Amino acid sequence: MVDIKTVGVIGAGQMGSGIAHVCALGGYDVLLHDVSPDRIDQGIAQIEKNMVRQVSRGIISDEAMRAAVGRIKAAPELQTIGTTDLAIEAATENEETKKAIFKALGPHLKANTLLASNTSSISITRLASGTDRPGKFIGLHFMNPAPVMKLVEIIRGIATDADTYETAVNFAQSLGKTTSNAEDFPAFIVNRVLVPMINEAIYTLYEGVGTVDAIDTALRLGANHPMGPLELGDFIGLDTVLSIMNVLYEGLADSKYRPCPLLVKYVEAGWLGRKTGRGFYDYRGDKPVPTR
Repeated sequence: MVDIKTVGVIGAGQMGSGIAHVCALGGYDVLLHDVSPDRIDQGIAQIEKNMVRQVSRGIISDEAMRAAVGRIKAAPELQTIGTTDLAIEAATENEETKKAIFKALGPHLKANTLLASNTSSISITRLASGTDRPGKFIGLHFMNPAPVMKLVEIIRGIATDADTYETAVNFAQSLGKTTSNAEDFPAFIVNRVLVPMINEAIYTLYEGVGTVDAIDTALRLGANHPMGPLELGDFIGLDTVLSIMNVLYEGLADSKYRPCPLLVKYVEAGWLGRKTGRGFYDYRGDKPVPTR
């Protein structure tokens, strides 16, 4: 099995920087890449900010933080990621974007480099088939936010080698994560259950059964959820919610996975949730206010 010492992370957004954060704390040397150099700098700055918060809460020591920050290096050129033992793609949830990344990275990979995708819904088998190493390809689906959430879904493609799977499980567990094996079907386990719930909450709003506040209050207090489903959709990103619903709808051909038209309209408006300042809540003021 591959002895992982260096990890490359492709994508320096919320997920990518979170994965780099936990890998560095786990003792791995990390190269962080993004198509935008500014985003790499912003990602590293966010990692440092989040680690400072962990120190203030007594979760990690100041010494551990300094060591972890020192392990993270910017990688403005994608080919640099090819020198790592494990390359994790954490780009936007779009199949063509992910395939293009793996195609561009392919010629620069070491012979034994393992490839992983942090996709939350797309077929690992299909992504792997476009690379030169489907046996060394696996899904590592970190939950968001990666530094806080304890679970990593491990998804084997049809061609994934047993050694690759065992290495991936050991790697995730070395980060202090609990692993759950999911078969390679649309949206795997977590999002197959979670995202249709969010979509159904949007239908409940769309059909006038309840307001944004009523729906989220009902699920927080009536089902003991830490976040209401509409608030959670905003946190995940409504574009990501729509993308996952489309993967489910197209992949399973079942009408129960039809994306709510109101979800489509919000995405068309660019109201994607927290990251754009507006979704089912308006986040531009001191306190989030429902937009419907």
